[in-house]
Amino acid sequence: MKVINTRPETSDLLIRSILREDLKKRHASDHKVRIFEELGVQHGTARVDIAVVNGILHGYEIKSDKDTLDRLPEQIKEYNAVFDKITLVVGKRHLHEAIKIIPDWWGVVIAKINGDSVVFNIIRDEEFNKDQNNISIAKLLWRNEALKILKENGEAEGYYSKPRSAIYEKLARTLDTKTLSNKVRETLFFRPNWRLDVPLMLNGD
Repeated sequence: MKVINTRPETSDLLIRSILREDLKKRHASDHKVRIFEELGVQHGTARVDIAVVNGILHGYEIKSDKDTLDRLPEQIKEYNAVFDKITLVVGKRHLHEAIKIIPDWWGVVIAKINGDSVVFNIIRDEEFNKDQNNISIAKLLWRNEALKILKENGEAEGYYSKPRSAIYEKLARTLDTKTLSNKVRETLFFRPNWRLDVPLMLNGD
């Protein structure tokens, strides 16, 4: 006898839309915050589903019941090099397997269907990342943005015509991780015309 699973399943689209609104409400009192969708890291080799810039860079990766975990191991490597904090938002179907794969410092939120919506329950709080990579952080910048930061630090001479890889390497050597991260977050916050960006929020400013 064939068993039919009638349990409602979460989808990426449904989780994403509810999560985006949830994050906007959660950060409504932040002095300065920007929320990106599909933020590319490592020049787009991976794209985190949602990223919040508000003094730190916090990535949210969605794995709904209808998704697979096939890409998660590679995504972990890419995200670990860049984000200050990371949270996995996962459907019940993948919860136990996903927890075995992700680092202990990643946050975990389970997403469950509730009528026509989704509810989120925190399984594990996220912690700060201790293994970021300067070049990977620099690669969040566009070429002209990276050059601008080098110029501000008096290190751009001889790099205006060089390939972007050389520019990122120079930037990674010039600034320590904390300073570079601050510069990148500030640049992302004020980046114009970001096609998949939730509207800019400058609360109380």
